[in-house]
Amino acid sequence: MSPPIYINGKYFSKEDAKISVYDHGLLYGDGVFEGMRTYSNKVFRLDEHIDRLYESARAILLTIPMSKQEMIDAVKKTVELSGLSDSYIRLVVTRGSGSLGLDPNRTSDPQVIIIVDLIALYDRKYYDEGLKIITASTIRNHPAALSPRIKSLNYLNNIMAKLEGLQAGCMEAIMLNHKGEVAECTGDNIFIVKRGQLLTPSADSGILEGITRNAILELANTLKIPARETTLTRHDLLVADECFLTGSAAEVIPVVSIDSRPIGDGKVGPTTKQLMIEFKKLVVR
Repeated sequence: MSPPIYINGKYFSKEDAKISVYDHGLLYGDGVFEGMRTYSNKVFRLDEHIDRLYESARAILLTIPMSKQEMIDAVKKTVELSGLSDSYIRLVVTRGSGSLGLDPNRTSDPQVIIIVDLIALYDRKYYDEGLKIITASTIRNHPAALSPRIKSLNYLNNIMAKLEGLQAGCMEAIMLNHKGEVAECTGDNIFIVKRGQLLTPSADSGILEGITRNAILELANTLKIPARETTLTRHDLLVADECFLTGSAAEVIPVVSIDSRPIGDGKVGPTTKQLMIEFKKLVVR
C-alpha cells in the first residue's frame, strides 16, 4: 500500500489524491515546490526548505494558507504516516482552481500537497563510477524574466535540457546562462575541483541556491577545503580535476565525463569521495 498523500489537511491514497483540472498549477505551472529528504525519519534541513518555499511563494504573490510551523508539523506528520524512515518529500503549493485565463485573482483555495515516497534518481553504480553528462544547448531562463531563486512548478526549461541529455545517452545536462556561463544542471547544482580548490557557480550566475549545495560549502569549510562561489565557463569544467553534482534527491554524485571528454583522469576524485563520505555522516546525525 502506498503512503498517504496530504492535501489541504486531509490524507488520501495515491489513487484518490486529486485536485481540480482547473487548478492554475496544472494549467499554467503557477505554484511553488520543495524537494526534501528524510534520513532515519528526520527531514534534512526542514526549516531551510520551508523558509525557501515561503520566499518563493512571496516572490510570486502566492499566499500559503497556513503558517510555517503548521507546514512543518504537516510535513513531519506525513512522514510519520508514510512508515518510511528514508524517503523523498515533494511539497507543492499551487495557486488553486479558477477560470480559464491567466488572471490569478480568479483563483481560490491554494492547494497544499505533501507526497512522501521513495526515490532513486541514479543507480548505485553511478555513485561509484560517476556520471557522463553533456552541455545542453537549452539555456537557463533569463533572470530578468523569472528569478532562478524561485522554485516554481514551471520546469519546462529544465525538462527540455534534460531531454537533450537523455537523447545523448546521458542522465544529466549542464545548463549555461544567457551570458554563456555555467549555471547548473537540470536538477542539480554543480561543483568542480581545480588545484585543490572547490569551485561552484555563484548566485548571480542564474542558479537556485540548493540546500545540499550550501551544506557542501559548509562541509568544505569544516574540512579546511578551500571553496569559492565564482563565475565558471564550460572551459573551466573541461579542464577541472574533479566534478560532482549536488541536490536533495541526488545528494552528492560524481561526474567523470563532460561532452565526451574525461574530467581529470576519468575517475571519481579524492575530494569528491571525501565530501560524499562526510555528507553521509552529516545527514545521519
